[in-house]
Amino acid sequence: MSGNNPSSKTETTIAPYGSWSSPISAKSVGSGAHVYELKLLGDQVYFVEVRPREANARYSLMKVGTKGANATEITPPPFSVRSMVYEYGGAAFLTTGDSVVFSNFDDQRLYKQSVQANQTPRPLTREGVDGRYADGVFDSVRNRIICVRELHPEAGKRDADLKIVEVDLESGTEKVLLSGNDFYAYPRLSLDCSRLAWITWNFPNMPFDGSELWTGEFDSEGSLRNKTKLAGGLDESVTQPRWSDGGDLYFISDRTGWWNIYRWSQRSDISAVCPKNSDFCHPDWNLGLSTYSLGPDDKIICTFAEDGQWSLAVIESSKLERIDTPFKEINHVQASGRSAVFLAASLTEGNAIFSFDFDSKKVQKIYEPPGEENGEKFPASVPLHITFPTTNNLEAHGFFYGPLNPEYKGPQNEVPPLVVMAHGGPTHASTNAFRDMIQYFTSRGFAVMDVNYGGSSAYGREYRRRLNGQWGVVDVNDCVNGALNLAKQGKIDGKRVVIRGGSAGGWTTLAALAFSDFFKAGACHFGISDLERWELDCHKFESQYLHSLIGSYPQEKELFIDRSPTTHAGNVSAPLIIFQGLEDRVVPPSQSELMVEAMRKKNKSVEYVQFEGEQHGFRQARHIEEAMNRELEFFKTALKIP
Repeated sequence: MSGNNPSSKTETTIAPYGSWSSPISAKSVGSGAHVYELKLLGDQVYFVEVRPREANARYSLMKVGTKGANATEITPPPFSVRSMVYEYGGAAFLTTGDSVVFSNFDDQRLYKQSVQANQTPRPLTREGVDGRYADGVFDSVRNRIICVRELHPEAGKRDADLKIVEVDLESGTEKVLLSGNDFYAYPRLSLDCSRLAWITWNFPNMPFDGSELWTGEFDSEGSLRNKTKLAGGLDESVTQPRWSDGGDLYFISDRTGWWNIYRWSQRSDISAVCPKNSDFCHPDWNLGLSTYSLGPDDKIICTFAEDGQWSLAVIESSKLERIDTPFKEINHVQASGRSAVFLAASLTEGNAIFSFDFDSKKVQKIYEPPGEENGEKFPASVPLHITFPTTNNLEAHGFFYGPLNPEYKGPQNEVPPLVVMAHGGPTHASTNAFRDMIQYFTSRGFAVMDVNYGGSSAYGREYRRRLNGQWGVVDVNDCVNGALNLAKQGKIDGKRVVIRGGSAGGWTTLAALAFSDFFKAGACHFGISDLERWELDCHKFESQYLHSLIGSYPQEKELFIDRSPTTHAGNVSAPLIIFQGLEDRVVPPSQSELMVEAMRKKNKSVEYVQFEGEQHGFRQARHIEEAMNRELEFFKTALKIP
């Protein structure tokens, strides 16, 4: 659902905020397909389309021409192109000329298939091994792919073994190329396949805290030699290496406090391509992110953030030229020849695939995923970027959406209730691009504040690290202070504020209810409730993340206990609803169950909604629809909205 045209109706109904009827249904929010990732090969764009209405929300591999011809489905049902490396996945497929290789969700094996439709994929990797594969590249010289492999021994998920391996494209035989570190990502080949670059990091860091860029050369046997560290360290995050046709290596580093693009050449030292107090990438929560690409004549097409708002640009001779587009969120930037493609969304339209011509600088939509049709387009509430004072004489940020429905207006002496949204990560960020879930609320008369609390990305490293040691404190304070600031300005009713969030945002929701009495209700989607239990049960990728967010364990065990919402369930004065996927390996159901149990022991109001077949984040249309409907009614009941 999207739109920017006013309704043809001229009459408006006066009704309480939050009670308005809206054509933006929970079904329309949950049913629309969306593009997950894409790659450009010549004049063909390959992409993964997530389809909530198909069984288990299947991820289908598609292709479309850069001129916008009809899209073709490549992978047949029931194959689902989705990797679970690091649990968050990403980079689940690659092209090898006349074929594609992809990770299949059900068994996590690699499959090879012709790029032609209606071909049967054949398994490439072994059966009966708990192995996961992602972020692969094609070595055309040796007819192999090089990728990240994650093996899970029977001892448990925290013992996952990460390596960079080769997989022979005919036999499926595997050979280890790199091992010894805790994590690997971004294996990237030079044009002649003679050199490899990669990113690696070790505990206790997450990749966006500190990581390293390495290169190596292949010998006659295809093994790596002369391995050399080029950049990064314990206090420098590096990411997205990419070789130029001339053999230079580009990458992104936050060595100055901002994620900027750098270039390394064997003929010179590392140099900044275009120094700027802006972030040119997102944190690596998923594999295979691509926020810049190398175009013709040493040009770079990229996306960068200013005040948390993303723009498209071309860098040439160290000068950045902003490209005039309506886009506020831009991902999966890929260039080939004199054109590029990317995934983008504007203030009023959801994600679609666009092409960019380097010569004319024209942008053209080439594919829009199908959504739930609802007749006439409905006007979108356009957000305002807000900066507000918060604790310790600091400032925090967010996006404010006012209620908007041309058929309704609120009573003269009433201001709208507010839904505070806390994003996941927590080292992630919300953008001001169109999200139908937000419009679901604003079209019913709610205001929405999407908070980029301290710890969010897109505002530089100093802001991103503000959450270190203060998770459950800084994020909660920023959510409260943002709402108080809006109430002070008369934009919302400060006595009718609710909070919602998923994953880390679910944690913030629980912490906000446990450590403040400001919110009148909370909706937690698969959030952490017991820090010590999560520390002991967590999957490998995040198993030491709390060491920076909370403190050292077990040395500071008491802090883990005291900061946990379960410990303070008796202080929760507002009703709570919890939604949980029963196959979630990131935040397992036990986290929700512990909070529900703690609330019920204290005779507190709590509802618990469980979804079979859902992992970390709901993907199936019927579950999204149910969750949205139940959350809306829950908030209306808590706020006494008719």
